[in-house]
Amino acid sequence: AQRLLAVVDKRDPHQPEFRQAVKEVVESLIPVFDVHPEYADVMERLIEPERAIQFRVAWLDDKGKIQVNRGFRVQYNQAIGPYKGGLRFHPSVNMSIIKFLGFEQIFKNSLTTLPMGGAKGGSDFDARGKSDAEIMRFCQSFMTELARHIGANIDVPAGDIGVGGKEIGYMFGQYKRLTKNFEGVLTGKGQTWGGSLIRPEATGYGLTYFVQEMLKTKNTTLAGKTVCVSGFGNVCWGTCLKSVELGAKVVTISGPDGYIY
Repeated sequence: AQRLLAVVDKRDPHQPEFRQAVKEVVESLIPVFDVHPEYADVMERLIEPERAIQFRVAWLDDKGKIQVNRGFRVQYNQAIGPYKGGLRFHPSVNMSIIKFLGFEQIFKNSLTTLPMGGAKGGSDFDARGKSDAEIMRFCQSFMTELARHIGANIDVPAGDIGVGGKEIGYMFGQYKRLTKNFEGVLTGKGQTWGGSLIRPEATGYGLTYFVQEMLKTKNTTLAGKTVCVSGFGNVCWGTCLKSVELGAKVVTISGPDGYIY
């Protein structure tokens, strides 16, 4: 374990979020490495992404001025299937954060038992204060570069923070223009144009079911509990909805501009 961490510290000294994620996973696997030391060699290959892409995203604001952001896509591992992972649009996004999210996505996807690899992407674009037209032009410019790296059997991005159905729609439209293909290259689409029936609720419902199972180990349930939720997007919405259905009382939601109690 210490050898693996030393390799990461040497290669990526300026990526604290990524190094922390690797440290947590590697240290949790020490009992496994003690019994199967050969797995440490596998972990060394897993730690290094298969491909890390950084690109310029130039787009036109409503004042006619060119703005420039950075785009990222880290295709981490496709050992069991096409790369799969969300796109995050947030000012805090950098290569370290995308790598840490992509690294963890490998394990999250494998636990579904579906043939999906791990990836993550996004941009340091800040949607706050932007018009719908500006968001559309940014998404189209972002996809103009990203399209050459993804595909239904290559890499299938999804939404994440700052990327909801609207942004997915703008990017999917641009992907179709560029490739002439209507294919399942993005998840999180609307139901009327290729999306899944319960996709909007899925993550929040899953979170609530997980909490319910945790509470069962303490011989209790969500019924009658007071719930505070940090968030305001799809995950929050699904969590609030299912929590109320299971008998809980939701008292807060929150976002970057404050909270509602």
